[in-house]
Amino acid sequence: MKKLLYPIVIGLLAVVLTACGSNDEADKKSGGKETKTTEEQQNKNDEKETAKATEEQQKKMEEMQKELDKQKVDEKKTVAIVNDEKISGAEYNTVLSTTQMQMQQFGQDPTSKEGAKQIKKQTIDSLVGQTLLLQAADKKGYTASKAEIEKQFAQIKDQYGNEEKFKEAMKKAGLNSKMLNAQIAENIPYTKYVEKEIKVDEPTDEEIEKSYDQYAKQAKASGQKVQKLEEMKPQIKEQLKQQKKQEMLVKRVEELKKNAKVDIKI
Repeated sequence: MKKLLYPIVIGLLAVVLTACGSNDEADKKSGGKETKTTEEQQNKNDEKETAKATEEQQKKMEEMQKELDKQKVDEKKTVAIVNDEKISGAEYNTVLSTTQMQMQQFGQDPTSKEGAKQIKKQTIDSLVGQTLLLQAADKKGYTASKAEIEKQFAQIKDQYGNEEKFKEAMKKAGLNSKMLNAQIAENIPYTKYVEKEIKVDEPTDEEIEKSYDQYAKQAKASGQKVQKLEEMKPQIKEQLKQQKKQEMLVKRVEELKKNAKVDIKI
């Protein structure tokens, strides 16, 4: 910061020296002009400083992205085989990007040696788990009809308001209509399987109150307004149910792994 202040100081000195060489009358006539010039110079320097900071931030982000991209694999490469079903590098890279983002959100460095190792394991574990669950859903006979796929596609599209925004979002996600339909076709049987096969107990009042107490404590510590338990109860109840389902899914994947043939290729 100090180095960036030097041009401002030099600019002010130049104005002062010029003023000292003039007479009183000239000072009266030009005083307002000099002040304006000084302010303009200050604004210009502030703009330069902001532009430089933005440029440096952009450069850091680009460097970070380059490091993250190094963790990607060849899209055509087979990264794992689960019960004779191949998982491609393209699928791996998609989940990898999400895992990298999540790690950054938690304030961790995904480019560190340990971070990269953790990301790779989480990405593979996630892909293997998803594949095993989809295979289990298929064995149970859960499918997606054409009408169900079209309905869900329309619901997703409607969220963006118009065709242009939808296409822009698809482009950013690296998707097209065919790819999105394929994902929906996989997601529907998976959702049906989870809803029908993964049963969890309703959260007890004790569990809800315990979760609420944790929320209230955190809210107070951060100076936020604490909502009443009755207002929060439906939300907390749903969160606890989802948490229990996630825990059950992890257990189900571990059970499926025992009778599965999993070959990791990377």
